Amino acid sequence: MINRELIRLKVLQITYAFYEGSMDRVERAEDELFKSLELSHDLYLYLLELIIEVNNIAERAVDTAESRFRRLGEGEPPSHKFINNQFVEQLAVNETLRDFVEHQKKSWSMDDDFVRRLYKRIVDSDIYKEWMAAPVEVTTYDQDRDLWRRIYRNVFIGDEDLDQILEEKSVYWNDDRFIIDTFVLKTIKQFDRSNGARQPLLPDFRDEEDREFARKLLRTSLLGAETYRGLISQFLHNWDLNRLAFMDLLILQTAIAEMFSFPRIPINVTINEYVEIAKMYSTPRSGAYINGLLDAIARRLIEEGRLQKTMPERKEA
Repeated sequence: MINRELIRLKVLQITYAFYEGSMDRVERAEDELFKSLELSHDLYLYLLELIIEVNNIAERAVDTAESRFRRLGEGEPPSHKFINNQFVEQLAVNETLRDFVEHQKKSWSMDDDFVRRLYKRIVDSDIYKEWMAAPVEVTTYDQDRDLWRRIYRNVFIGDEDLDQILEEKSVYWNDDRFIIDTFVLKTIKQFDRSNGARQPLLPDFRDEEDREFARKLLRTSLLGAETYRGLISQFLHNWDLNRLAFMDLLILQTAIAEMFSFPRIPINVTINEYVEIAKMYSTPRSGAYINGLLDAIARRLIEEGRLQKTMPERKEA
């Protein structure tokens, strides 16, 4: 689950904290990096668990409505169409998710009011209304799974109350949502009824190579900072390094560390990844500025034979 995009972001966050003085050694920074990445995987599982909790609230609502119907005998009995969702039934027994809830002691039981409010937003959504209004009462597995992909994308993502609750539970989760949400959506799409309770969820690291990528990127960025900042200074025409936005400096420093340390990663991939990070986490003009600066630095290093990589020729204006 933890991909290179998330690793780059986490390395920058830990690098920022390191220079702000919250860590005194590179080894401590490395420990914090892996702790942060582990908690990102927890967030992924925690958000999957939220789907189950919302369905539990829906079941209670239907039970209450049925009790009222039996007692008063008015109107129509409540529909079970929403709560009898085959995807949610499979998710609820997933072995990996159940193990997480049991051993990590994380649940939504203390946030019952929030889960009720989230369920109310679902009920008020056009997605839910169209689903319940459709004449077919029995739906297919694929339809049930697609329903929850749409609910997650349109109701869960962007919910300010959910953002607030997650921020209170872990400071590491503040900037993770936009990436983790894509992992949750990908997981829902990949669910296959034939896998039952053993449906694979995304692992923490894809392989040992990604774990080593995280470790090496952080260490080379911090240990080679003087060299990388010296390179950056050479390209700041009539501009002092100290006047560069601090986050821009760290983005440039980490990107150059990646260029030097990972020969199999193309230059354009590195530049594009850090430009996207700059657009989200630095100043409004940082993306274009960092793109131009990294491009110029990389080309100079290649020309001087200090970087054994290639880049496409610049297009004529």
